[in-house]
Amino acid sequence: MTSRIINKEAFMPKSMLKCLLTSAVAVSFSLPAAAQESGGEVNLYSSRHYDTDERLYSDFEEQTGITINRIEGDADELIARIEAEGDNSPADVVLTVDTSRLERAKGAGILQPVESETLEERIPDQYQDTENEWFGFSLRSRIFFYNKDDVQNPPQTYADLANDEYKGMICIRSSGNVYNQTLLASIIENQGKEAAREWAQGVVDNLARDPQGGDTDQLRGLVSGECDIAVSNTYYFARALASDVEGVSSGADQIGWVFPNQDTTGAHVNLSGGGVAANSPNRENAVAFLEYLASDSAQQYFAAGNNEYPVVEGVETTEAVDELGEFKADEVDLSAVAKNLPTAQQIFNEVGWE
Repeated sequence: MTSRIINKEAFMPKSMLKCLLTSAVAVSFSLPAAAQESGGEVNLYSSRHYDTDERLYSDFEEQTGITINRIEGDADELIARIEAEGDNSPADVVLTVDTSRLERAKGAGILQPVESETLEERIPDQYQDTENEWFGFSLRSRIFFYNKDDVQNPPQTYADLANDEYKGMICIRSSGNVYNQTLLASIIENQGKEAAREWAQGVVDNLARDPQGGDTDQLRGLVSGECDIAVSNTYYFARALASDVEGVSSGADQIGWVFPNQDTTGAHVNLSGGGVAANSPNRENAVAFLEYLASDSAQQYFAAGNNEYPVVEGVETTEAVDELGEFKADEVDLSAVAKNLPTAQQIFNEVGWE
């Protein structure tokens, strides 16, 4: 299998993105006959909260005549709510971020398998559940950022981050963070449990401060001088390039970045995605909505909302993401990675990663 290259030449200029979000755009999406006959509604439980989603939803309603009813909230709260609602849950579609939460929803029994030629053709195999209970619709990569003035030889691989030369230099979030859990789970899948434990211990030994805050706080640590290297998802820095993020944007010029493992597996990526709820009362409409999310235009809206990468090849994205450049993405099966999450947390506990 050829590793995916995220190609900056396919990205759109900001002026084109503005046009996309303010004018009608044809959607390469065909509504299934069963859904055409039923019309009606689809009940969406979502932990996404982005301005561009309004256009995402309105286009679907205009194209299909299906009304979207939304319940928004924290991912874990929504999962718990659907569990509590049981067989009488009105949920049709669950949208959330991070592979760990998609797998948590599956493990809770609140999703069901979906057979769809459209989703199978459009969504790469490594970005969908092996049993078709969830599908990824946008990507972010977990990479290194560094202070260009102080770091002349930044780490080039995830393994490098544990090297002695970076002792006292690293800012990274806590072990309770799902992004770090999924990163370590991917290292387990690629290299095995013992290598993953050695890596986690090495990172703990190289911390500049105790883990604290979110990804934006790690980037702020670079600007403030608390650390020289930070680990963050790409969209946090892209957001600081596209808008004014306090404590980051003003110092963005001094920050460099590295997509790790470009000569081997490729950089770790994670997903925003969703699936059809287990007791969906409007199943045909729910499947139609997921298929719509895989269309070119919906992929643009979905990814642009959080400065992420579309999962469908060749779909354009934002100028801020374009500035990050090309990279090779790890094509490890994220469904397999998700199964390593309990082991990842065990390793974090064993090495004292707070």
